[in-house]
Amino acid sequence: MKQRTLAGRQVSAIGLGAMPLSMNNDRVYPSFDDAVATVHAALDAGVTLIDTADIYAPDGEEMGHNERIVAEALRTWDGDASGIFVATKGGITLGEDGSKGRDGSEAYLRSAAEKSLDILGVDQIELYQYHRPDRWLVYGDIIAGLKAMQDDGLIRAVGISNASVEEIQIAIDVLGEGNLASVQNEFSPKHPGSIDELRFCEKHGIAFLPWSPLGGTGGGARRVGDRFSAFREVGEDHGVSPQQAVLAWELALGSHVIPIPGARRAASITDSAQAANLELSADEVTRLSESVGIFDD
Repeated sequence: MKQRTLAGRQVSAIGLGAMPLSMNNDRVYPSFDDAVATVHAALDAGVTLIDTADIYAPDGEEMGHNERIVAEALRTWDGDASGIFVATKGGITLGEDGSKGRDGSEAYLRSAAEKSLDILGVDQIELYQYHRPDRWLVYGDIIAGLKAMQDDGLIRAVGISNASVEEIQIAIDVLGEGNLASVQNEFSPKHPGSIDELRFCEKHGIAFLPWSPLGGTGGGARRVGDRFSAFREVGEDHGVSPQQAVLAWELALGSHVIPIPGARRAASITDSAQAANLELSADEVTRLSESVGIFDD
């Protein structure tokens, strides 16, 4: 598996977005054991980056459900798990009735991070990402709270998710140039709207982690080749799935891009992982970008 840099460390160019194992659009989940087996398949395929979050759970009574799957998978994998990079997120609240809210206060994030530390069974979270903006709070104050948590050793690196260019710049201003590790935004052929954030991150040496890079759960990822024929055609030219073509295209947009495709089945992440070795020509990358409305500056 080819490598890319995240928070100063080398990780696989394709990561695993673990969310669909615990939360997805059609509310169909694998058993706990099958979920663990899917994570094992990702690790066996060379994936060394796993993205999770405390909010990824089937309902409000199971906060931390996804983190428990990841922790158990690492504990029971027959390989060397010491080099696996686990990133998690906090900042979204989940009520017992399933209602969601947002809390970016330092007190809440610190409490959430401490719970994640306990569930994951680690002394320090490798990468803690602020999940979604709490519009009741000043964004710079939220990032300052994360910096305090970093200074106290709870988290090694700070990332943000679902952030605009302005919010990325605020995070840079608070943390200092070079100290914002990552931005995780939705980005795919279906949702190319974060291209400005992707390019901004490249200029500042920040890793960009596309979530739902294939188009999301509930069939979006499965049908990407039907909806976006250019990716199907390029995949056919290389003898690979349209999903691999999508991920290879995203990798080609910048050496700072690390897609984190989700998976509920071992076969899905095994196929996705192979995209790291798919080389697209410059003409193919341009063709695919223009097919979804992205043009060179």
